[in-house]
Amino acid sequence: MKVTDLKPNPGATKRKKRVGRGTSSGHGKTATRGHKGQKSRSGGLKDPRRFEGGRSTLIMRLPKRGMRGQVPGAIRRPEYQTVNLGRLVERFPEGGEVTPELMAKAGLIRKAGGRVKVLAHGEVTVALKVHAHKFSKSAAEKLAASGGEALTLEAGTDEEA
Repeated sequence: MKVTDLKPNPGATKRKKRVGRGTSSGHGKTATRGHKGQKSRSGGLKDPRRFEGGRSTLIMRLPKRGMRGQVPGAIRRPEYQTVNLGRLVERFPEGGEVTPELMAKAGLIRKAGGRVKVLAHGEVTVALKVHAHKFSKSAAEKLAASGGEALTLEAGTDEEA
């Protein structure tokens, strides 16, 4: 048997229904859409979750409050994943170097590629050399007081600044 000998079982394949191709196609004139009405027209069936028969939708009738989203092209503030010093000491009790990759593996942050900010909540009992994109003042002070170091990474890369 060769690959060229293979073919589908009889009745397994059907011909595609070609609508709107004239009266002799078997689906001509109204192209299986019936006569008149919304369903027969192009752009006919609206989204049933929002469409209310032509009246103003509930979403449009309700009052609008609060922020409405960003203006296109606006400069957005970078988002940081935060880690508390107490959590770092829990996961790395022996001390040593801590990078965003290690934090991600330990489950302290969602992804290693994002920016990381270290906050001061918790006690530091071991000397930790922490690599992150940002540190709160008190977090950097606590690390220095415990004999550790706060090393700032450049935004966009995971190398030291």
